[in-house]
Amino acid sequence: MIPCCFASDLHGHIDRYDKLFRVVRDAPPAALFLGGDLLPSGLLPRATGDPRHRDFLNEYLAVELTRLKVALGDRYPSVFVILGNDDGRFEEPAVLELATHGLWIYAHGRRASLQSHAIYGYAYVPPTPFLLKDWERYDVSRFVDPGCVSPEEGRRSLPVSAAEVRHSTIKGDLEQLVGEDDVANAIFLFHTPPYHTKLDRAALDGQTVDRVPLDVHVGSIAVQRFIEERQPLLTLHGHVHESARLTGAWQDRIGRTHLFSAAHDGPELCLVRFDLEDPARATRFLI
Repeated sequence: MIPCCFASDLHGHIDRYDKLFRVVRDAPPAALFLGGDLLPSGLLPRATGDPRHRDFLNEYLAVELTRLKVALGDRYPSVFVILGNDDGRFEEPAVLELATHGLWIYAHGRRASLQSHAIYGYAYVPPTPFLLKDWERYDVSRFVDPGCVSPEEGRRSLPVSAAEVRHSTIKGDLEQLVGEDDVANAIFLFHTPPYHTKLDRAALDGQTVDRVPLDVHVGSIAVQRFIEERQPLLTLHGHVHESARLTGAWQDRIGRTHLFSAAHDGPELCLVRFDLEDPARATRFLI
C-alpha cells in the first residue's frame, strides 16, 4: 500500500491547514500532494489578516511543517507541492528554501519520485479573467477565450521576457518536461484540470461577452490531449472551485488515467485520500 492525501486551493486559510496537519499527524500517509493556490492572494502582501503570521510561508507553514516533521520522525510523509495562479511567483524562492530543509519537494517543472512512481509537477493554467499572470500560459496556441485576459497583459510579481510570455505554451512545456519518458506508472500534480471534463466546469452559464457565449469548461486543452496520448496512472487537479458542486463529481477518467480534483467552493477542508496501488478506490472528505 502507498496511502496518499491530496489537497488544493487552500488560499492561506489557516483553519483548513490546521485540519490538514491534524489529519496527517493522526494518520500519516506515505505522501501528501498540495496542488497550488496555497497562499494568500498573490497581488497582496504576504499578510494573512492574522497578525501572528505576517509572512505566511515562513511564520506559519514552515513552523507548522517543522512541528509535524519533529512529531512524526520517520513517518513524516513525502510532501509534493506546486503553486497556482493565485500564488505570486515572488514567493517561489521561499518555497525552494523550505525544500532545502526537507519540509517538502517543490515539483513544478520537475520529475521527482515516490517509491516506484515518477512524480511530475506543473503549475501553469490557461488564460483567466484574473489580472495576476505569474502562472498563466497560452494553452495550445495564442488564443484567449472571450472574457479572459491575455498572458501578455495583466500583472506579474516577477519580470518575464516578452518572448517567453508571447511564445510559451502549456503544450510546449509538457513536451519539454516529459520528453519520451514512460509515464504509465506516473502521477502528475497539475493546478489546471483538463478541458471538457467533470473537473473544469465553471459557473458561467448564460454569460456572454459582446454577445459571444462563454465556454463553461475552462480547463486546459493541452493537458487533456497530453492525458489522452500519454495515459499516466493518475493526475491531480484543482483551480475550478465550483466544478464538483456543479457536476456532482470530483473524479473522472480519460482512458486508463484516473483524474482527481481537490478544489472546493465551501468553507471546509477538502481532502482526497487514495492508494497508489488501487486509485479506483479513492475517497473524498469535507472536514
